[in-house]
Amino acid sequence: MKNVWNLYTRSSLILKVSVALILGIIVGIVFGEDAAVIAPLGDLLLRLLNFLILPLILFTLMVGVNQTKWSTLGRMGGKTFLYYLLSSAFAIIVGITVATIFSPGTGLTLPTNETFETPNNPGIVSVLLNIVPSNIVTAFTEYNFLGIIFTAIVFGIGISYLRSTEEYREFGDQLYKVLNGLNEATLFIMKGILLYLPIGIFAIIAKTVGNQGLDTLLQLGNVVLVLYVAIAVQIIFYIIAMVFFKISPKQFFTQARTPMITAFVTQSSSGTLPVTLNAAKNLGLSKSLYGFSLPLGATINMDGAAIRIAVSAVFAANVIGNPLTITDMLVVVLIGTLASVGTAGVPGAGLVMIATVFAQLGLPMETVALLAAIDALVGMGATMLNVTGDLVGTSIIDKTEKSDNA
Repeated sequence: MKNVWNLYTRSSLILKVSVALILGIIVGIVFGEDAAVIAPLGDLLLRLLNFLILPLILFTLMVGVNQTKWSTLGRMGGKTFLYYLLSSAFAIIVGITVATIFSPGTGLTLPTNETFETPNNPGIVSVLLNIVPSNIVTAFTEYNFLGIIFTAIVFGIGISYLRSTEEYREFGDQLYKVLNGLNEATLFIMKGILLYLPIGIFAIIAKTVGNQGLDTLLQLGNVVLVLYVAIAVQIIFYIIAMVFFKISPKQFFTQARTPMITAFVTQSSSGTLPVTLNAAKNLGLSKSLYGFSLPLGATINMDGAAIRIAVSAVFAANVIGNPLTITDMLVVVLIGTLASVGTAGVPGAGLVMIATVFAQLGLPMETVALLAAIDALVGMGATMLNVTGDLVGTSIIDKTEKSDNA
């Protein structure tokens, strides 16, 4: 038994995750809905990942702020926001282009017995106001990532100021040492969670495949195919961008593949955050950068969701026999980009974004009911691309920062 455990712990994480993924698919196909009996193992993984998100964001960012000049932090923040905005807009353009070529939804009819209630879109102004939490405690209990990031930066700057004064330097240095120790303890806990990661992934994928089945994949396979083609095109552009900035794609994907698979299975960018932060650390990226950019990206940078918006819009237009015009496509790019930021941190953000765009274009909400049948299959790929885009952007910004410093 000890030899088996030693073999398990010494095996590479990506090998264990890949084996778990394959075994989960097999178990899901063989046992069908009965595979749900092992669902608690997957639920435990999600709980462990969510358990670690807050200390990871808080301590990593506060320590990072104290290792970086304020002017540098501001410059990195500007680059991060600009990248996320342009990346989301570009992803929507890719989605529209690919979906227009393949024309998903042509020949299908609207379901007459399905309804979909449009969720409320909080809007960009509300999201911007939520950056400053009215209550620190509720910011943490409600998983308001923007509020948590704001809190970490403000207190990190406060501790940095104490360390720069003669009167309070000793207090500031002591606080920094405590924070650094808590950060290292959090990273140690994460190593233990990563050992359990393959087991949780096995359970989640078995349950998902068992519930969805192959019939669902075939029912609306054209939409799923188009979405994954668009995702592949977006990843190719990521690779081109990395090569342009002299980043090794091979080295990048060696570390990025674990959070990519985790995001694919869990369908949660925020839940994958501990694994994503670990990948950024292994890539040698600046802690002060990825401690800020990755939690922010998990909240507002949704390249996969952006592609999902574009494909869904083209699909809905084709179902009603009224393909999108050039003007409609421009509206999708504009509204979709803004909606991806305006729905930050909202449960079911993907549906909120799609509903927002549909309302602007006058597309029928009933088509969302059609898309709901393949929600899990579509959500997997979209979430995986969300996480990949965050890591790519952080790697590119880190490269530009090192070039500027050089």
